[in-house]
Amino acid sequence: MEIKHLKIWYSWEKQEQMIERLVGRVGLTRVRATCFLRLWIYAIAKEGQVKPPLSQLIFPTTAIICTHRQASDLFYQDQDQGSDRSAGMMLDKLAALGLIEKFFDGNTTRIKIKPITGILEPDSSESSVELQLDQFNPRCDAIPVANLLTGNYNWMNRNAEAIPHRISRLLRGWAKDYTTGMRVLRRVDNLNPVGFYLLYPTANESEGNFFSSPNKSLHLSAINEQEPFTMASVGDENCLSVFIRSWMIDANYLEKYRLIFLQDAQKTLQRMTLDFPNLCDLHTLIIHPDYEKLAAALGFQKTIQESPNSIYWMYLGLDRFLSLDMREIQF
Repeated sequence: MEIKHLKIWYSWEKQEQMIERLVGRVGLTRVRATCFLRLWIYAIAKEGQVKPPLSQLIFPTTAIICTHRQASDLFYQDQDQGSDRSAGMMLDKLAALGLIEKFFDGNTTRIKIKPITGILEPDSSESSVELQLDQFNPRCDAIPVANLLTGNYNWMNRNAEAIPHRISRLLRGWAKDYTTGMRVLRRVDNLNPVGFYLLYPTANESEGNFFSSPNKSLHLSAINEQEPFTMASVGDENCLSVFIRSWMIDANYLEKYRLIFLQDAQKTLQRMTLDFPNLCDLHTLIIHPDYEKLAAALGFQKTIQESPNSIYWMYLGLDRFLSLDMREIQF
């Protein structure tokens, strides 16, 4: 199927809306979301149960033949690079993320789109729930927050099974040492956290990590079993840097609560300067590409990046961040 035929089946405007929803709800990168959506439309067309144009996507009920060559044409025909092999790897990644089922009988590859709960219609009941700002509670919040954060790592196709346990263990350990920089947005009705950030005061001896390979600092994944950073002790005058180890909100609540969560981060950093009087630097590691736009809007700049499309460090002076009027930022 050519790209122009995708438009006949499902308009560009609707494709863009669905890609944004997929990225927010499923934890995909934009590239993978685009490939998945094209595959989805292709599967609907191949099944032959409906005619274009589609007013809404549907989930095909049967598996359809899709060779690596067909997938490559579908994914990469409007790009300068892309191969049958890379298309096969993309199919494997989409299968690993639970978006498709992939079958191979020795001769032919078949794929089936798996139903994604709540993706065809925005969940209005979720977005209408009221949230409140609160301090992170290691006894009750560690596991829900760990599951919330795991989506940032799923897109890298790592050992996803090991990640939630590791994250919850690290969160509880950090909370014992310094909980001021750990904040949540929680639902008022059931108190479950749906947003979380972690502002980590970094000991002087760990600052070199901000100027070295980002891959060495994948602190919440199962890649590095050894913690690469040391937390500064309260009152440490040599502590200059805060590592924004996490900042995220469930996509259902992002638009409504992004502003107040950022403003809360400013207030938290102000409180942290009382414990660490010489703080002046903010560093963050862009794990998921979707957060680059937010960081750039706030003024963060890329520093260390090993290769295009890889994870990378971003930096902003603390004073610059604290002086921002968040209401004027165009996100």
